Amino acid sequence: MIDSDGTQVGVLPVREAIRIAESKGLDLVEVSSTAKPPVCRITDFDKYRYSLKKKQHDSKRHATATSIKEVKMGARTGDHDVAFKINHIRRFIGEGQRVKLSVSFRGREITHPELGRALLDRIVLDVNDVAQPDGGTRMEGRNMSVLLTPR
Repeated sequence: MIDSDGTQVGVLPVREAIRIAESKGLDLVEVSSTAKPPVCRITDFDKYRYSLKKKQHDSKRHATATSIKEVKMGARTGDHDVAFKINHIRRFIGEGQRVKLSVSFRGREITHPELGRALLDRIVLDVNDVAQPDGGTRMEGRNMSVLLTPR
């Protein structure tokens, strides 16, 4: 048990801890139930709940939302166009964003998924110095994709 001024009282029976808290006009609040023995504190419960809510709010405010940029291309995209897309990927990764790289198959191109996989592997190798693949290459309907994260 921890007293209202922050000093550690020690291990006490529950009834005695409640009696001490009531004599001070405060509440007995269980701070950590997973500890052995559980940790309780003598404090004003409303003030304790307010401070927890404040901590949650501050942690949400400092959290940054990560966005995923998607770069799409066809299975037979030309070399210059691929180089242009690689520049976009490098810029997005430099800004700290994750990039989903998608290759779409049109018509009968779907019968040659190795073309799309080779294109994705080539791009992943080109941006290997700034990004790493998160997971493997996935086939999603007529699209093949890989997720790139900053190193």
